[in-house]
Amino acid sequence: MSAALAAFLDDYTAALRRHLTDPGQDGLTEGYDLGRRALVEGISLLDLTEHHFRAVAESAADSGDPRHEEVALEFLLQTLAALDIATRGYLDGTRRYEQQRSRADDLAGRDAFRTALVESLQDGFFVADARGTIVEVNTAFGALTGFGADGVPYAQPHPWTSPDSRGYPQIGTEASRFVLPVRHRDGRDRWLAVSASSLIKAESDERIFVGTVRDVTAEHDAQARDQAVSRLATAVGAATGLVEVLAVGLDELCRTLGAQSAVVAVWASRTARPDLYGAGEQATVDGVISLDDDVRELLERARRQPARGLVAVSGSQPLPEESPESTASAEAVVSPLGETRDAALWLRFATPRVVTAADWMLLSLLIGHLSVALQRARNFDQARATSLTLQRAMLGPIELPPRFSVHYEPALPPLEIGGDWYDVVPLRDGTIGVVVGDCVGRGLSAAVVMGQLRSAARALLLRGAGPAQLLAELDTVAARIPGAMCTTVCAAVLDPARGVVRYSNAGHMPPIVSPVGGPGRVLEGGRAVPLATFDTPRRPEATTALPPGATLVLFTDGLVERRGVDLEDNFTHIADVLAETCGELPREVADTVLSRLRPEAGYDDDVAMVVYRQPPAPLRLDIPAEPGRLAALRRGLHRWFAAAAVPHDLAADLVAAANEACSNSVEHAYRDTEPARVVLTATCDGDRVVIEITDTGVWRPRPADPGFRGRGVEMMRALTEHVEFEHGDTGTRVRMWVTLPAITFPTANPIRGTDRHLPH
Repeated sequence: MSAALAAFLDDYTAALRRHLTDPGQDGLTEGYDLGRRALVEGISLLDLTEHHFRAVAESAADSGDPRHEEVALEFLLQTLAALDIATRGYLDGTRRYEQQRSRADDLAGRDAFRTALVESLQDGFFVADARGTIVEVNTAFGALTGFGADGVPYAQPHPWTSPDSRGYPQIGTEASRFVLPVRHRDGRDRWLAVSASSLIKAESDERIFVGTVRDVTAEHDAQARDQAVSRLATAVGAATGLVEVLAVGLDELCRTLGAQSAVVAVWASRTARPDLYGAGEQATVDGVISLDDDVRELLERARRQPARGLVAVSGSQPLPEESPESTASAEAVVSPLGETRDAALWLRFATPRVVTAADWMLLSLLIGHLSVALQRARNFDQARATSLTLQRAMLGPIELPPRFSVHYEPALPPLEIGGDWYDVVPLRDGTIGVVVGDCVGRGLSAAVVMGQLRSAARALLLRGAGPAQLLAELDTVAARIPGAMCTTVCAAVLDPARGVVRYSNAGHMPPIVSPVGGPGRVLEGGRAVPLATFDTPRRPEATTALPPGATLVLFTDGLVERRGVDLEDNFTHIADVLAETCGELPREVADTVLSRLRPEAGYDDDVAMVVYRQPPAPLRLDIPAEPGRLAALRRGLHRWFAAAAVPHDLAADLVAAANEACSNSVEHAYRDTEPARVVLTATCDGDRVVIEITDTGVWRPRPADPGFRGRGVEMMRALTEHVEFEHGDTGTRVRMWVTLPAITFPTANPIRGTDRHLPH
């Protein structure tokens, strides 16, 4: 007896005795496991049966239980069950083999049977060698790829390989399951689900790959369509204005559909030319979109079509409407946007392509989402324009005196109005009242309070109240307005002629003044508590000088208050900017201050700011009467005009007029004498800029026929308001002047485009 058999029989005896002592399911399970062990170790049924009855006989003598033999027999049968199952499995396998062999004989051999079986598959079937060469395919494979059995073998790269398949495993190169993009022989793109296995040929030990392919284009397109629609909806969902919606929406359309360019035409009225917005690669002239007349005509017709009336276009002719998904190649697609018939979309492909049914469905969904977003943006733009118009009306004057700049930057979308305000009021005695305030809270409620306080402050200024008196009377007004308590206000009265400013501060941010060439300083005087907080017997007032060319800025706390940033640091930044920009226009000063202090995430509170430039000291330029000296004179004059807050276009005209007068002195005054000097002076007389050019030469009257030259006087008169000449034995003086125009601000930001390419 072998050691394995002896060990097995000992284990069997022990298990049988445990079961006889305590019959139950655990014992039967142990018997079944012994049967599986006997099958693995090759224990014969005869040895197992003989040993069983011997063990039962030995244990029966000790037991006296009449059910002893019945329990033992149940244990034996459970042990033999595993052996019986294996035997039946072998017999069933043998029977199936005989059946398959019989069928193969009926089909005249195994090869014929295999071929019939492979051809009957609905999925594509392939066999590839170890190098990935396809050596066998069935008819279904040829239908899916366009490359059938008549073309085998197909070596790598396979002819159906798509340019988009980089990074995917190829058919017949590995054993796995994956989805692969392919290019059909007719040019259509498809997606195939590949399932491949690796086998070893018995006769040659060569590795081969056998697998099937299934068309999953519809499933892939549906998933890609859902993802594309979700991306577009997400992209335009965060956009608000029309320009922003079209910028992100058209860019997403081009990326999703593989289009070369997209253009949206929006008609503001029935007769006006449309505004054009574009994305992608397209023809432009100086940044303006250039469209052929045929395309403009297609857009004009498309916008009159029903909503989602998509039309495929080849050249400039639309394809038949009854078969948009036909096999004809389309160069572009045109469609109306929205339901108001005032917008249309032109989508041009990089190369002509067949617009399939799946493409048509995707286009319909994307254009539908874009239409909804476009209408929402229009509603937002309309509400925003209304709110900004209201904000401007409540903030103060649209027209400001010269040398001023104002700025309001709201931090609360979408209406963009709040409780910060400014006001600039020219007074009858030549002084100018300035008020900057900040109500508690944000939004409409704060704006309502702000409007009432601003109106009251303007009325008090026009009545002649000084800064301290104005704030004292505003205390009474604020106490009667719900929500006006704790409003902070800084009021000032500027006297440009005397160069002084009087101011009073009700808990507000102090103004900052910066003289030319000196550091800026904070005006800390005249400070008291905010409005309607405590009974104040008398509001304080302070006075400070405004040196020639000095810059004064008043602002609300949104400009400087920042979590984690020391307030004094931001005051220092403003003072530094004012010192650096003393030679720039007030508008440029305001922009620099805002950009220098703007946090990365933008201002989190409203910002109102007023910038004022005191007229600079008179300019005097004394130069030799030589043509080469005129360039330096023009540069000096330009710098002085900037310091005097003269707008750039007006400054250019004045420089040209002054240069013409100086050129006349250089060229004509000293023609018969030794060249002497030319003196230019420029002064600010209130709102008037006066330029004088004097020389000590000889006045020469204008000839009756000046020819192609001699137009200097007409040029000076055209570029200035008034020109006068004084001449005598001691020389000539030319005096010209202009009145600085009032500064006009729009009531709302522009919301429409001008045929320009949208930013990415």
